[in-house]
Amino acid sequence: MKGIILAGGTGSRLKPLTSYINKHLLPVGPYPMIYWPIIKLREAGIKDIFIITNKQDLSSFIELLGNGEELNVNFEFGIQKKAGGGIADALMSARNYVGKEKFVVILGDNIFEDSLIPYVKSFLKQERGARVLLKEVKDPTRYGVPQLDEEKKSILSIMEKPSNPPSSYCVTGIYMYDQGVFNYIENIQPSSRDELEITDVNNLYIENKQLEYDILQGWWIDAGTHDSLFQANQFVYEKTLKEDAPNE
Repeated sequence: MKGIILAGGTGSRLKPLTSYINKHLLPVGPYPMIYWPIIKLREAGIKDIFIITNKQDLSSFIELLGNGEELNVNFEFGIQKKAGGGIADALMSARNYVGKEKFVVILGDNIFEDSLIPYVKSFLKQERGARVLLKEVKDPTRYGVPQLDEEKKSILSIMEKPSNPPSSYCVTGIYMYDQGVFNYIENIQPSSRDELEITDVNNLYIENKQLEYDILQGWWIDAGTHDSLFQANQFVYEKTLKEDAPNE
């Protein structure tokens, strides 16, 4: 199984910091932000990792991470062809890398407590399809929000940033896909934001009854704003175990 970390985007919510540095290189605790999804993938036994970023930031990631030897993983790097084209657009850059394998995708600004191990094991038992990780949040209107049938443990639909959320959960930036995701991406159209939305892709999986989910139990933060970046630093310093060192 392989891992994909999406580390592109403009980081507009973190300006002026992101006027001169990619947000995924900003510090969270004692390490650059991108170290944390790397650690989570490695902990789950996923050591082949593809990092997708912007053309202008690629050299910074290579200088920081190299081939992955210091972190006991193997890195390859890709560039999102259309800057700001959306998560689904960025994923297309990984098509040749993952081949026919299942893979895990993490948005590089997602910092979280849970181990991925049980969720990856559940996904590997799925014959086909995708799996998303949900988290209960105070303000779901900021995210993609699932409408759940909790009795059947299924997602009926996902709405992007709804004004009237159908649940108090959000779809976090942690996704697990089979190779069918690339065909789905080819069949969606850009949204009003001129992005290929991952929500549209996930809804296609739902239509074909191929989307499963789990709920994160520990803390989770999308560290994409000044407030949430500060909060991520607090959580990491106060609650992250010492053994979560980057070179274990």
